[in-house]
Amino acid sequence: MPLVSSNYDPPLFFKNGHLATVYSGLLRKVTGIPQERQRISLPDGDFLDLDWSLPTAPTTKVVVVLHGLEGNAQRAYIQGSAKALVTAGYAVCAVNFRGCSGEPNTLYRSYHSGATEDLIAVVDHILHTKKYTQIYLKGFSLGGNLLLKYLGEGTSVPAEIKGAVAVSVPCQLADSLSQLLSFKNLAYAARFKKNLVEKLKAKQQLFPEKISDADIKNVVTLKDFDDIYTSKAHGFTDAMDYYTQCSCLQFLKNVQVPSLLINAQNDSFLGEECYPIEEAKYSSAVFLEIPKYGGHVGFHGTSNFTYTERRAVEFFSKLG
Repeated sequence: MPLVSSNYDPPLFFKNGHLATVYSGLLRKVTGIPQERQRISLPDGDFLDLDWSLPTAPTTKVVVVLHGLEGNAQRAYIQGSAKALVTAGYAVCAVNFRGCSGEPNTLYRSYHSGATEDLIAVVDHILHTKKYTQIYLKGFSLGGNLLLKYLGEGTSVPAEIKGAVAVSVPCQLADSLSQLLSFKNLAYAARFKKNLVEKLKAKQQLFPEKISDADIKNVVTLKDFDDIYTSKAHGFTDAMDYYTQCSCLQFLKNVQVPSLLINAQNDSFLGEECYPIEEAKYSSAVFLEIPKYGGHVGFHGTSNFTYTERRAVEFFSKLG
């Protein structure tokens, strides 16, 4: 499938990738979208908190929305997505990954870019309710990588899953990490690291025998965090093994569900390998859109609806 042309052309201020990223992540506010929390139990004894938003009229269509690294269902980009989708008549199930809902999860493990078993559990839960016959997926950054890996990794994808939209996706995780560790992204990397180290300290209180003070002190970069905690807690040899196994790039050729991937050219988190042009060309299901602008999960739009929020509604509506 050839590349999808993009007509995204924001105001001058938001053509700067860093300004678009910062505005979306720190300054944008979304109101008027109620959420009702539901806790589900996972097969390994842990839990996930789901935040539901429902349209006024009954519907059989639901969108599962997945946040990015250290996000949650209360972030503006999740609530903005929910508001746009609910307005269009979809139910929305916004997933808080393990440890991201305001309460530590119970196990030593948490979440990561390839933890598709948790998405499988959410989809199974939705199917078990028998309320929805059409399920759509929308993911941002880490959540976008996770959903694309899920669709292409070879597990059985239920027929009820009709389509997906993934935004600002680090399709090759090591490539994205190298960008985050570069000078241009020092402020973002420091913010991510601070949040992750705080989570690691909280995890240490629950599992002191597994995390030492030295471990915490040795987290100097994001890669260190993945070497010391993410890889060991989730069955990988080290950070590079984790990145290699969990990057969605290698799974795109197997995706059969119509999936729109939107990565901005000026996304400072993404390197060249995160733009799967060749994979999209030879896929019948993966539609790749590369707008010139947008930053990382930026894509400012009119009336406080981002370009990608409107595109997701448009894409899903065409699928039925």
